[in-house]
Amino acid sequence: EVRLVESGGGLVQTGGSLRLSCVVSGFPFEKYDMGWFRQAPGKEREAVSYISIGDGSRSEYKYYSNSARGRFTVTSDKAKNTVYLQMSGLKEEDTAVYYCAASSTVRRSSCFVSSLYNYWGRGTKVTVSS
Repeated sequence: EVRLVESGGGLVQTGGSLRLSCVVSGFPFEKYDMGWFRQAPGKEREAVSYISIGDGSRSEYKYYSNSARGRFTVTSDKAKNTVYLQMSGLKEEDTAVYYCAASSTVRRSSCFVSSLYNYWGRGTKVTVSS
């Protein structure tokens, strides 16, 4: 059974930090690329970050949306089948439900296209308040 389980969300003050985790199971983690997306109330889902896991035969790549670049960092731990999103300098506009997603077919040039992701978690809610 394929599972992606996010955790780490919560309520944080403006300027604070959170680390989201996404534990995956049921598919070969190192063969998939992972994305973080978010959806704020009343808004469409948007991409936040992408990481190609890399299995030793291919390099690891990371990309960030304009809003995330410089404040968020995506990492992976292949031993734990886990992807992390470290978020700092949080702003009220970062308030959203954050989802991780996995894709076996996405290319780096289209890594922010949500429809190219095969599997999705249920999300973890992040609320940033002043």
